[in-house]
Amino acid sequence: MTTPTVEQSWARIETWLARHAAESHGLLRRPARPEDIAAAELRLGVGFPPDLKDSLLRHDGVQLQDGTPTLGYYGPLSGVEDIVRSTEFLRDVGADIAEAEAEADLDEEQRDQYAYWPHERLLITLGIGWQSSDGLFLVTRPGRHHGRVGRYFDEDSPSLTPWPGLRHVLADFATALENGTPFNGRTPLAHEGRLIWDSGGTVVPDPLSAIGLAARAAEPVPPAAEPVPPAPPTAGSYAVLTFGSAGSPAPPVQPDVVFVAGVAPRDLLDRLGAVPATAGPRSSEQVRLSAAALWAAYRPMARAGRCGDGWSYAVQEGGDPQFGRPEVLRRLSRGTRVVRLAKRGPEVHVTVVEDGTERPEEARRVDSPREDHVTGPDGKRWQLGGVDPWPGSTAAYARLLAALAAEHGITWDPEADGDEPLASALLLPVLDDVPPTRAPLSWVRGFDLGGLVDRTPPQRLRSAMAAQLARLASESGIDAYPEIARALERIRRDEPVDLTADGALDLRMRTLSAEVRAARGLLEAARYAPDPAPVTAADLGAWVVRDSAAGALREFLLLPLPDAAATILDRRLSVRWRDDLAADLAGEESCGRSAPTG
Repeated sequence: MTTPTVEQSWARIETWLARHAAESHGLLRRPARPEDIAAAELRLGVGFPPDLKDSLLRHDGVQLQDGTPTLGYYGPLSGVEDIVRSTEFLRDVGADIAEAEAEADLDEEQRDQYAYWPHERLLITLGIGWQSSDGLFLVTRPGRHHGRVGRYFDEDSPSLTPWPGLRHVLADFATALENGTPFNGRTPLAHEGRLIWDSGGTVVPDPLSAIGLAARAAEPVPPAAEPVPPAPPTAGSYAVLTFGSAGSPAPPVQPDVVFVAGVAPRDLLDRLGAVPATAGPRSSEQVRLSAAALWAAYRPMARAGRCGDGWSYAVQEGGDPQFGRPEVLRRLSRGTRVVRLAKRGPEVHVTVVEDGTERPEEARRVDSPREDHVTGPDGKRWQLGGVDPWPGSTAAYARLLAALAAEHGITWDPEADGDEPLASALLLPVLDDVPPTRAPLSWVRGFDLGGLVDRTPPQRLRSAMAAQLARLASESGIDAYPEIARALERIRRDEPVDLTADGALDLRMRTLSAEVRAARGLLEAARYAPDPAPVTAADLGAWVVRDSAAGALREFLLLPLPDAAATILDRRLSVRWRDDLAADLAGEESCGRSAPTG
């Protein structure tokens, strides 16, 4: 297939812009003068490839202002003056880098591909920020890469693209405009007389559930204890050799732990979000084994028992840490008091929360210096192996635990929390708090949301955003869940939706979040394993989209409409969402005009 000439592609681009984005069309600059191109070549000491000359003789770049036509992430095409200025700037930067990194050792072929900025390279676009910090470049050195297009970004190494020349870039750009197809991952669109770019997406319709895999897996069982070897004979002599840290004391058991007053262990687990089907008595060994297995699907596991006068406690194994989350501490402290003891390296914290309110006056915090380094006679510092790097925090943990007995009546020995089977369960973590009301975003994906909010009656805006939310639910697939389908229908009818803690809709949203964590954990673990993960990156992407769409639904129910609208529009998968929104607003307006006035 023959690639169109630069002139043919520019004709297609101009036609599309004139018809659909007249304002952007008007910002194409007049042709460059041949003598200006020749002067630039002389100043830079390189010849411009024919494609570049032909493009400049059609348009000497663009006017840099709102609505200017760009090549997506690569920014606007440069005029002659921009090319000279950007190239001279990057040559100066490249000279310093070449000297520091010994680029002189590269041959000419390698310089085209790997050098930071060879003398023969021209930056021909102005990138995202309309500056010389990134964009597309051309190779001007004679040879097999002559005229080749590369990409350059400020914080990354330059690299060649598949485009053999600028004519191929312009041909692909013209095709993307005419067909509404992606160009370098983004889709060109016309909106209010301007060329804009947007990113859409699709997801696999039925992603593999890591939690479903876990439900079909068996919980592991600790291996049977090995028989004790026979004692050595008393007659004769023998030696026992030990290696490594033999003889060093074992590190103390000092886990994060929460204590809850007046709540039974099983109720404590329920407040943490216990999955009923996984509840049962387990030893600490069993909990550690189960939490690390596919059966757990990277969900946290907690074990709870009684301690002190009327107190229960819980410790966690596996999964993302839960006890430090404000959302969790509020649930645990509902109608009672919670004390949390946590150790993180040099820090030990005691946090007290009562009926959802933190008591900072009762909090404790200890910081300790690191002490696993020594200074030798020569003044050099050496790190010691097999020692406690923060002995101060180790001692502080024991000291604060003892203080809890005096201050709260909590008596608990972490060393004794082991073999006895205690109530335990996997947890379905509670959701993060919805961020507080923020200043409404004026622009979302190049769309003036602030203006829409100001000029649209609240009820009309709400109905349109409810329709957008339903479209997002359909795109992501979450409308297939009955709890979400019912919520969307009630929203459509302007009826209240039940989002109470541990209700059906809340549990569905928490499960979607857990699916993301489980899929990501399986993929990360497979990076270091010989066998592939049972889920794919496409599965993870689909769960992320579903979780994100459920989050938009949650914001619609909990936040002021402008805040929720920004999230809904930002997360739409279709790049045609502006057209959808215009149709939704027009439909609502039509309904309002046709409604009986009684």
